[in-house]
Amino acid sequence: MAIRGRKLEKLKLTEIDNLELKKMTCDETLSKRVRIRANIILKCASGKTNLQVAESLSVSDVSVGKWRGRFLLNGLKGLKDDRRCGRPAKISGRTASLSLSRDQQQELERFARRSKTSQSLALRSRIVLECSKGKNNVEVASLLGISSATVGKWRRRFIELGVDGLLDEQRCGSPRKISDNEVEQVVVKTLEETPRDATHWSTRSMAKATGIKRDSIHRIWKAFGLKPHLTKTFKLSKDPQFIEKVRDIVGLYLNPPEKALVLCVDEKSQIQALNRTQPLLPMSLGHKECRTHDYERHGTTSLFAALNTATGEVLGKCYRNHRSVEFKKFLDYIDERVPQDQEIHLILDNYGTHKTEMINKWLSKRERYHLHFTPTSSSWLNQVERWFGLLTEKQIRRGTFTSVKQLEEAIKEYLEIYNEDPKPFVWTKSADVILDKIKRTFE
Repeated sequence: MAIRGRKLEKLKLTEIDNLELKKMTCDETLSKRVRIRANIILKCASGKTNLQVAESLSVSDVSVGKWRGRFLLNGLKGLKDDRRCGRPAKISGRTASLSLSRDQQQELERFARRSKTSQSLALRSRIVLECSKGKNNVEVASLLGISSATVGKWRRRFIELGVDGLLDEQRCGSPRKISDNEVEQVVVKTLEETPRDATHWSTRSMAKATGIKRDSIHRIWKAFGLKPHLTKTFKLSKDPQFIEKVRDIVGLYLNPPEKALVLCVDEKSQIQALNRTQPLLPMSLGHKECRTHDYERHGTTSLFAALNTATGEVLGKCYRNHRSVEFKKFLDYIDERVPQDQEIHLILDNYGTHKTEMINKWLSKRERYHLHFTPTSSSWLNQVERWFGLLTEKQIRRGTFTSVKQLEEAIKEYLEIYNEDPKPFVWTKSADVILDKIKRTFE
């Protein structure tokens, strides 16, 4: 036994023990307590008393005597902490064993890894999963960074109630202050009436008319999906062949004919070359790009474009006029650049320049060209319209042009860049789905 202040028998270390103890003092993966114990033994081995070692390491001489004795009895193993089992979870005075069925295991694993699961439920699931591996409460608590009391609580709840025991109990909350009749009154008033001074309700005007708080009106509208401040536009085609044309064009998108090319052709007419009356103020840290609201016009141009539905590649050419003459020139431009051994299917709208005698003569000499006209007021069926939207968004809307030539060069440059890595638009709705939606809208 170590005696305070008295020089004890010198510890004799083997070469291996000395090397291992020195490694332990430098090993950052070990706890600080274990590294101090290794230092205690090394200094004791140098012939110092417990008090001298305690003063040099800023520990108590009782601790030095304890670890000196442990080392003499058990060697290096005596410097490690004894395993602590902790207090076992108990039910009716006995240790609670926990086992999972296959379905419970799968459900808990799903809760533990699903991103939309609440973090509290995910943690409880992980607790039960670790307990099912035979670990005690202290081991599970240490692994998950929580208290052993928390582990014991959810172990007990799972054994008593199963997976449902891991869910939060329903809380009653404060009693309702708005009756079902009042909710019905708000909904009916929103749908069937309008305020005297406006075309639609706001939360404030409805609150004033019903005597219900504005926040409550907002929650009622949100629950029933009511948005009086929003409106949408629609246009229903009156084309007598609407159904047949929809099926024809959608069929080309979803099941294109073999050894044939499907091109969506249209014109973006009257593109204005606009320049702001003052220079732009560029974007800077904390400030958006600024421009004047007024502008100067420098002329217009029209872009004729053909979108290849299979590859996404676009053929385009700008003309100053928008007549059948220019459309015929664009057809010649297409004819020079498409394979000569393929059938060509052109999807067009009903603009007059597409149906003149000049165009009909051009088509009669080229039997491999087949025209498919969209229904009237149904430009959404033509995929090239979506590409025009990209062009407007990325190149035209925020561009500034001092001449038509500069505008046409910008469009040509965008075409070249886009065709370096074209991506086709993917049509997902069948003709039946489109027609069913239109039918439901007017039922």
